[in-house]
Amino acid sequence: MAGLMQRASLIVKAKFSKLLSRSENPTETLDYSYEQMLQQLQNVKRGVADVVTSKKRLELQTQSIEQNVVKLETQARQAVGANREDLARQALERKAAAQQQLQGLDTQVQQLADQQEKLIASQQQLETRIESFRSQKEVIKAQYSAAEAQVKIGEAATGIGRGMEDTGMAIQRAKDKTDELQARASAIDELTASGALEDIGDNRTQLDKELAQISTTSQVDDELAKLKSEVGPGANANEQAKEIEPGTKTP
Repeated sequence: MAGLMQRASLIVKAKFSKLLSRSENPTETLDYSYEQMLQQLQNVKRGVADVVTSKKRLELQTQSIEQNVVKLETQARQAVGANREDLARQALERKAAAQQQLQGLDTQVQQLADQQEKLIASQQQLETRIESFRSQKEVIKAQYSAAEAQVKIGEAATGIGRGMEDTGMAIQRAKDKTDELQARASAIDELTASGALEDIGDNRTQLDKELAQISTTSQVDDELAKLKSEVGPGANANEQAKEIEPGTKTP
């Protein structure tokens, strides 16, 4: 059962892969990949901007603490001058805490600066890759379009294209039907001339037709002989005499 399911899964995957391959348009795939790379570049740029913003915020905080350190030192000096050792001690303690905070901020700022440099380097590399991919993409798209057009022209010229298959089959069927009709017409003419085909509206047999033909010929001969006997040869001579002009000698 497991082997059967595995085989069925393989068949489905093969069919699905073939369907995807047939519907895939390389130009669309290249454009989509290019858009994805541009999106990655935008993400890197946003990351650089976030790091720079955080670094600037820490730098501003560092400047503020440094100013506070100077202020606390001044206050400590003033307290010592006023014989207020307690106030001077408080100011110096706050100054020490601020200086420790500055050390931590300096470390964080340096880390952000290093991260910023790495992101900028990554951004530049990605930009170079994207520009190279864009140029290559346009070349491949142009080559694909040219090859596709060449294939379509070749299929149309040779009649092997999908659209021309039906046309070629229709033309062949029309030729076959024409040849069949011409052959049938020739056969009918030949059979009609030989008398093998009888008129649909004529119920007489071939013997009846031949006897009728003989009867018709005999009737025509009888009527012709009768006309000759009635008219006679003199009628023909008179007719010829009328046609000869006056003063012309008769032969």
